[in-house]
Amino acid sequence: MKPAILLHSCCGPCSTAVVEQLAPRFRIALYFCNSNIDDEAEYRKRLEAQMEFVKHYNASPETAEPIELICAPYAPQAFLKLISGTEGCEEGGARCRRCISDRLEKTAEYAALHGYEYFSSTLSVSRYKSHDMILELGKALALRYGLTFEGSDFKKGGGEQRSAELAKMYGLYRQAYCGCRFSRREPGERTGSAGDGGDAETAGETRG
Repeated sequence: MKPAILLHSCCGPCSTAVVEQLAPRFRIALYFCNSNIDDEAEYRKRLEAQMEFVKHYNASPETAEPIELICAPYAPQAFLKLISGTEGCEEGGARCRRCISDRLEKTAEYAALHGYEYFSSTLSVSRYKSHDMILELGKALALRYGLTFEGSDFKKGGGEQRSAELAKMYGLYRQAYCGCRFSRREPGERTGSAGDGGDAETAGETRG
């Protein structure tokens, strides 16, 4: 039997290609843990996209094993307390490190409590997330919780492009900024690319 993995998912689009990569080796449960999304309407849109992907994936005749979706408690005020003092940091810096570490730890904690052998995250499928940072944090948490961290760089081999293709195929909502208010630029500052807060649908990118 394949080992069980708890896969932290930042959004539906990012989870598509990662699930595709991991499915031959693991029994997958998705853990939607994203209190960094401070706008509740935006959070709901992303959760609905995640649910839509799981529904389509599990209904496909090509799916050998269905995936489960588990939702962590939504606590945006706790996130703001967590990153207090780093609000002015650039994206990818100290604020993002705290955010990623927190979401990975919540995933590891749930995995350890519920009998999973492995845990991982979809975050590395995005070019805007540091694989080295994710791998460092994941390995440290694996030692703490007695798990194995699946630390593949999911963007390699065209993973990010594949996630965009699959999101389009499933008709999923694709966000144009990471999630917290500090990663979202004002409309007048937008450059037109999804990486800078532009239109993800036209740019073909998704911020995780």
